[in-house]
Amino acid sequence: MNNTAKVYSAELCGIFAKQIEVETDLSTGLYSFTIVGLAEKAVSEAKERVNSALKNSGLNPPNRVNKKITVNLAPADIKKVGTQFDLPIAISYLLASGQLKQFNCNDKLFLGELSLDGSLRKIKGAIAAARLAKKLDKKYLFIPKSNAKEAALIKGIKVVPLENLEQLVLYLSGQKKLEVQPVTEFKPTTPPFFRSFEEIKGQEPAKRALAIAASGNHNVLMIGPPGTGKTMMAQALASILPPLSLEEAIEVNLIYSAAGKLPEGSFISYRPFRSPHHSSSLVSLVGGGTNPVPGEISLAHRGILFLDELPEFHRDVLESLRQPLESGHINISRAKQVVTFPAKFCLVAAMNPCPCGYFGDPEIECTCTAYQVLRYRKKISGPLLDRIDIQIEVPRIELQKLRKPAEQADRDLRNRVIKARQIQIQRLKPLGIYSNSEMSSKQIQQFINLDSSGEEFLEKVVEKSSLSPRGYFRVLKIARTIADFELSEKVSAEHLKEAYQYRVREENKL
Repeated sequence: MNNTAKVYSAELCGIFAKQIEVETDLSTGLYSFTIVGLAEKAVSEAKERVNSALKNSGLNPPNRVNKKITVNLAPADIKKVGTQFDLPIAISYLLASGQLKQFNCNDKLFLGELSLDGSLRKIKGAIAAARLAKKLDKKYLFIPKSNAKEAALIKGIKVVPLENLEQLVLYLSGQKKLEVQPVTEFKPTTPPFFRSFEEIKGQEPAKRALAIAASGNHNVLMIGPPGTGKTMMAQALASILPPLSLEEAIEVNLIYSAAGKLPEGSFISYRPFRSPHHSSSLVSLVGGGTNPVPGEISLAHRGILFLDELPEFHRDVLESLRQPLESGHINISRAKQVVTFPAKFCLVAAMNPCPCGYFGDPEIECTCTAYQVLRYRKKISGPLLDRIDIQIEVPRIELQKLRKPAEQADRDLRNRVIKARQIQIQRLKPLGIYSNSEMSSKQIQQFINLDSSGEEFLEKVVEKSSLSPRGYFRVLKIARTIADFELSEKVSAEHLKEAYQYRVREENKL
């Protein structure tokens, strides 16, 4: 009898998976069950779950055999932190102990957490494992049934959903057939937190600015007194975003799967909307921890990150946004590894003009001193503010406007946003990017396509403006988006003027 066996599994490193070899060796000696290969406590405890699961599945468990059992998880320099190794450890032991006949392990990947009765629990990173299986030319991926739908988003791999260990053993021994999970047909859906711009009366300039932000995935800062609809507009912005493409959906689901935040037996089919509280810690926002997991900025990837009461966030938390806002990803460095999480999100921030909220309000007098107003606004640093493309005022609404019915134009906003984004996708497809906000300075100069009036206006701006180089290129990005929103091939002076006013607002300079 061959006393050794090897099967294959996977370990999450950030949001991507790496192949792990699960080797089991049985040798003569008093009973012991040892798991080696840089395994953390949850993995080391697998021996107890495997013992009970095998016993309750009608199989001979390791603790009934007087053998020295060693399980090695290779390569040993990768830290193993998940519970997904329960299933491959059990299968590897059954092969080594002769309870399962030898089969071709090279084309199969096994992942799953075992319950004590032998049933399989949901795991993290199933979609990452499916991508790994496809990359390594594996034919089969055996995972818990609750993970099958997300994994089947990846075409070219046979995903086999499992309810329990006994089911898999009968299949591998040729006594039972298992159905392969059908390829998941992706259909984008409406966010469950759907709010419509039709609910917002008045605020036409702010709504137009938000529609332009949605068209080009630009960052927005809304400044105004309490109760003027800033939060409602941020939530309504999610309703006019273009639907997710399959490629974007896979990116989003990779992140949510790695974080263990996917719905049971399902996947994310809409653009995320994340709204962390201002008391959130640095790690919860940008990601990290002992075993790095995605933070709010990555969970908002391809969607919206809404920061209400922006100055109330801790200074170090706000400053940590600077790098991902510029690069579209966040690097988490640890002693033995560097993990990169994607973070291409649309930042939507809201703040009051002063601590009491009524600075500049025509109806309610501000009670703050000049020093308090200055100190409050200085909580937002210049470098962070420079990365926010569109800065708008959201003033108090006249009560008469609240009684008027919604304008028809509001209902057409999403269609206009979708058309503008389709224009950008078509233009930027060779570059592998999806929106104007992702363009580099070189790409902006390539695609800006100014007419004569635009060229003339831009020369004046360059001569007289105090814009930073970053601000200058962001004005061009916004102008290109406005032209797309207006279905204009060329960028005119009018487009540049509107883009410029969103960037330069003397009363809002912090």
